[in-house]
Amino acid sequence: MNINEIVNDRDYTLIIDKSSSLNTDDGTGKTRWQIAQESTFALAKQCDELDYDGITIYLYSGRFRRYDNVNAEKIKEIYALNEPMGKSDLKSVLQDALDNYFQRKAEGKTKPNGETMIIITDGIPDEPKEIIKLIIDATYKIEKDEELGISFIQIGKDRKATEYFKALDDLLEEAGAKFDIVDTITLDDMQQMSLSQVLLNALID
Repeated sequence: MNINEIVNDRDYTLIIDKSSSLNTDDGTGKTRWQIAQESTFALAKQCDELDYDGITIYLYSGRFRRYDNVNAEKIKEIYALNEPMGKSDLKSVLQDALDNYFQRKAEGKTKPNGETMIIITDGIPDEPKEIIKLIIDATYKIEKDEELGISFIQIGKDRKATEYFKALDDLLEEAGAKFDIVDTITLDDMQQMSLSQVLLNALID
């Protein structure tokens, strides 16, 4: 299967952290929130071209909100209505996104090539071990590793977060997963890659 066959005919979900730490400026002159917005818009434009019925967007902190069938232009409106605050409860939002995928799969409403979830965040989530468990459980509900890809894009310079995401990427099968469905990259890595490559890495890295 070539690149186009893998990344096309999929659903795309962007899960965006809006916890208070996104107000941080790492010395770039822009806050992590501003950088996340630019990255999200670039990714969404790519996903727009691949996902003809619109993408799903989540924004989360202590609570989350889901927007369905969104195009890239709508993301600017969504960002304008939100600002960083609160904690980073990734567990609840990831649980909802996974439950939604498997429910649609059971109803025969998923795309033939599955789904890619891209999580844009800057730090370790509030319940890091629960995130690992959620992902491991999901790997036992899919038939092949390309069916579901989860890509973490790290905004900012939190070294402990980088270590956590790297471990999630490299050690998932050792921790008991059926497939390695996680890819993690920093924003610096992303600058060196095409957006198509970012999406593809979530599936085959």
